[in-house]
Amino acid sequence: MQFPDELKPEINQIHSVRSDDKVIKTNSPELAKNNYGENFQLHLLEEYKIYVEMMDRNSARRGQINAFYTTLLSAILTLIFTSIEKSILPIDKLFLLLLSALLGIFLCFVWIININSYKQLSSLKFKVIHEMEKYLPYPCYAREWQILKEEKKNIQYWRLTQVEKYVPLILAVPYLFLLIYSLIQLFNRYFTKI
Repeated sequence: MQFPDELKPEINQIHSVRSDDKVIKTNSPELAKNNYGENFQLHLLEEYKIYVEMMDRNSARRGQINAFYTTLLSAILTLIFTSIEKSILPIDKLFLLLLSALLGIFLCFVWIININSYKQLSSLKFKVIHEMEKYLPYPCYAREWQILKEEKKNIQYWRLTQVEKYVPLILAVPYLFLLIYSLIQLFNRYFTKI
């Protein structure tokens, strides 16, 4: 069975199972299953359900984080132009542009870190799910990745992380322009009058 590189199960993994409040560590999945006892399959299925639910919640949280950053960065741009146009804040407009540009770029950078963090967390969760599926009658997620890999020639599949990592970069562009503009204007204001 073939997995994408980031989802390949590692060889010689140490499997641990609980047996009478002891943790048994072994390199053999079968030995771990045998040491657990008769409720192994039932408990594994319950843990699998919970873990898949946690994976779904992680994905939902990832979407919420993306919506949060998109809204926040768009709102900052709107507030910048509204406050400059109506002179709401008693601060120099160029300094306001500079501070806002730096804040926007910083938030885009933090957002990219969040995306990478969720990507790593999702990869790890899928590895655990694939390990659990070895003991279940049908490995749904492993089969899904296998089918995707087989049909990769016929369809263009873009992983969510590949697409979502460009959104912060796109939203950083107006902030970069604001930064460049404000630095040029501040330079002209303070250094060309000499």
